[in-house]
Amino acid sequence: MNEQKQKTLIGLKKARSLLDKIVKMVEQDEYCIDIMQQNLAVIGLLKGVVKLLMEGHLRSCFSRAIDSGNTAKKQEMIEEILAVSQLANK
Repeated sequence: MNEQKQKTLIGLKKARSLLDKIVKMVEQDEYCIDIMQQNLAVIGLLKGVVKLLMEGHLRSCFSRAIDSGNTAKKQEMIEEILAVSQLANK
């Protein structure tokens, strides 16, 4: 497994663990600000994962599409990246 994939999995597993913690905090009626801080930590982790995934995509799939010379495939990849980028920036 490459380093980027390992970092992605670690980020996702940390986010999952924090989500489990947040669920317990809500169930136990813990202080709202504490819950929100943990929630923001999860969001930060997931944003980091998105960056890792995008970097991997650009270095592999996107690079292959560009090198292929297939204009339709290049355009499709560009549209996909733009769509995901718009979602990430909401």
